[in-house]
Amino acid sequence: MEDCLFCKIIKKKIPASTVYEDERIVAFNDINPQAPVHILLIPKEHYASLNDIPEEKKDILSHLLLKAREIAREKKIAGKGYRIVLNTARESGQEVFHIHFHLLGGRQMTWPPG
Repeated sequence: MEDCLFCKIIKKKIPASTVYEDERIVAFNDINPQAPVHILLIPKEHYASLNDIPEEKKDILSHLLLKAREIAREKKIAGKGYRIVLNTARESGQEVFHIHFHLLGGRQMTWPPG
């Protein structure tokens, strides 16, 4: 999508502090971190939200989550704990309509989250 912020990051039209990249996904530091570790993981293929991922593409979700686990280990937050957040649609708090997981850690999380 031409006007999608995350698509522009994928295409390197907007800089990002990239943590990981492969042929299917990109992970980068959030510009407005809510925890000492706050990394966004996004697929390179554009889907507005979880609601838009077709059944035949569901493997991208496991790829994103397993990479989040690996990054949590690399950032040394896996042992103490971390949170994965996926907002879907406006009322959930989704602001950028390109599916993305938030990997948050490095501090005590509270519940309920918001």
